[in-house]
Amino acid sequence: MSVDATAIVSPPTRTVVVDTLRDEAGVWLFVFKTLLAFYLTGWLAMRFSLAQPSTAMLTVIIVANRQSGMVLAKSFYRAIGTLAGAVAAFVIVGLFPQQRELFLLALSLWIGLCAGGATLYRNFKSYAFVLGGYTAAIIAVPVINHPPAVFDSAVARISEVLLALMVSGAVNDVVLPSRMRDVLRRTARAQFAHFIGFVQGSTGGTIPRDAMENAHLRFVRDAVTLEDLRSSVIFEDAEARARSGHLKLFNQRFMAASTSFQSLHHLINRLQRNGQTASAKAIIELYAPIGAALDTPIEAGAAAAILLPRLVAARKTMAARAPLLRHSLIGPNAVRDFDTGASLLLRFVEELHDYVESAASLQAPRLVLRTPERVNFERGNDFASAGLAVFRTTLTMLVLGMFWIDSAWPMGGSAMLIATIFAGLFATAADPVRATRSILAGYATGMTAGFLCVFFVLTRMDGYGLLVAGTAPFLMVGLMLLMRPSVASYGLGGCMGFAYILAVKNPMVFDPSSFLNDVIAQLIGLSAAAIAFIVVPPAIGSHWLRRRQLERLRRQVTLAAEAPLAGLRQRFESVNHDLFSQIVAQTAPGSADSRALIAWALAVHETGGALIALRQDRLTHRMPEEVDRCIAVAIDALARFYERPDSAGYARTRDAVANAIDRASAEPSARPLLDHLHLIRLALLDGESAIADYMSPTPAAQESTHAS
Repeated sequence: MSVDATAIVSPPTRTVVVDTLRDEAGVWLFVFKTLLAFYLTGWLAMRFSLAQPSTAMLTVIIVANRQSGMVLAKSFYRAIGTLAGAVAAFVIVGLFPQQRELFLLALSLWIGLCAGGATLYRNFKSYAFVLGGYTAAIIAVPVINHPPAVFDSAVARISEVLLALMVSGAVNDVVLPSRMRDVLRRTARAQFAHFIGFVQGSTGGTIPRDAMENAHLRFVRDAVTLEDLRSSVIFEDAEARARSGHLKLFNQRFMAASTSFQSLHHLINRLQRNGQTASAKAIIELYAPIGAALDTPIEAGAAAAILLPRLVAARKTMAARAPLLRHSLIGPNAVRDFDTGASLLLRFVEELHDYVESAASLQAPRLVLRTPERVNFERGNDFASAGLAVFRTTLTMLVLGMFWIDSAWPMGGSAMLIATIFAGLFATAADPVRATRSILAGYATGMTAGFLCVFFVLTRMDGYGLLVAGTAPFLMVGLMLLMRPSVASYGLGGCMGFAYILAVKNPMVFDPSSFLNDVIAQLIGLSAAAIAFIVVPPAIGSHWLRRRQLERLRRQVTLAAEAPLAGLRQRFESVNHDLFSQIVAQTAPGSADSRALIAWALAVHETGGALIALRQDRLTHRMPEEVDRCIAVAIDALARFYERPDSAGYARTRDAVANAIDRASAEPSARPLLDHLHLIRLALLDGESAIADYMSPTPAAQESTHAS
């Protein structure tokens, strides 16, 4: 019997071809819109008689992006940075109009502070800091010998930049816009569908530890990606701005539910490893109605509202089933294990219901203008690494400034400007040395293309139309490379080098000696920025920073133990996810460092979440002072151990938690707190967790996983 090969091969081939053509169409659309904005900006700058049309045209290249929302977000923060840089330039020139040394010192310090500020953010807010630094240099450096001209310089630079931002925003928002809201919608629905599917698929038993680690990575990536997209989409879409609060609440509830979900399955895994199979099976059986409730087609997260009544029914079934399962267990230890699991499962179901409710609210066709709860996604920033960026950038600017003064080099200002731009742009890069090397190669290629274009093409043409025709082919190549991830840095450098060295003026000036001097200055400035990252290595990606980030991650347990409870869960979850996403991005997947960090993140998530729940219940249940004191000692011991983990601290913490459980067991009013304490104790005795290295071999082997 013959097989129709076309029937087998054609559908996948057709799909591949369609996807490839769609992607290529998107690339060419980006090139077309960028060229349109680039040349329209240059034409308007000439019509308005602006001093440096090339500055406006370069701005178009810097803010270029395939998505309209990204262009608008970059433009918004670039405008803020430009205005802040202009104010700084006024202040610096006003304070030191006749003292070049103090002038350069103040300017270098400002640029360094802006570079440090840029490292504290992982979205376009960092761009405002970068712009604040090099805008001040662009305005102040050219007037170092003519301070009264600072106002004219500021007006010219602000006009050029704002013109470019308005044109870029208008072109990307009007001409075949590619909306970020569609990407955000798909991302939110994919997050929802994946989490619901994972929960539904896990109700049949335990989840292997490596599968839980991979799930945790996915949960972290989904949460951080959604927040980054949300912060950009609000610039392009009114509905997205109105729903921004709902999106933050949706993401916060996702993080809370995923943390409780992980704690629940860690508990089941531990019970089975410790031989407590009866308790584990009872918890899994109690968990089963959730799987049945979620067993319904959910296409990319659509129609989340249909799950809400099913989850309510599942909770009622679980409430009726729990006493029967508890009664079937033999022995106080098994009952205690079940009670802990049932309490944690109840919390997870409540959080899952809230998460599904948020998804249903987002999918509702009617716009809800007010959100029931205000939440914020906080970042886990490291100020020491920001300080290192301040030092490196300030030092680079001072060295270039002193060389400029001592050598009286006419093009020293141009070298400083380029170094300022790239020192700020790459302060947040994971591998700035490699990035600047790629940019430098692209920049040199772009300037070579600019030389050929200026002196062998434009000299034979007249008029703006022919200028477009003569330069577009060169720029088009760089924009195409910019859309290829493997050579994106090279393409960006080529576009920036070509646009900067083209130096479009009205009328054009063709001066080979000035052109070559400018080329040398720019290459020196860019090389100085690259050398600075070698002399003062960046913290990002370093073992030093990873150690600090791990310490900060462990201190999240201290935060959970000591910080005010108002808004603590939100702060705890968002900072945890942001810190972990930074750590994962800076370690090789599957490496020893990566696995150790994942293990610590899981331990921090579970223990911190249990501590917050313990403290919340502690406030609502009055108990004897002695019992409350023992619980407080256990909480403090946990905080101290996670701050500085060692074997002695582990032993103190283990004993303090065991003592708190003993005291709480004898006091009926403390019964609700026992579940949290027991969960913490089981986590402390987990031989596969990150804290296993601090367990004393002999006592740990002898000790039972239950308090007597």
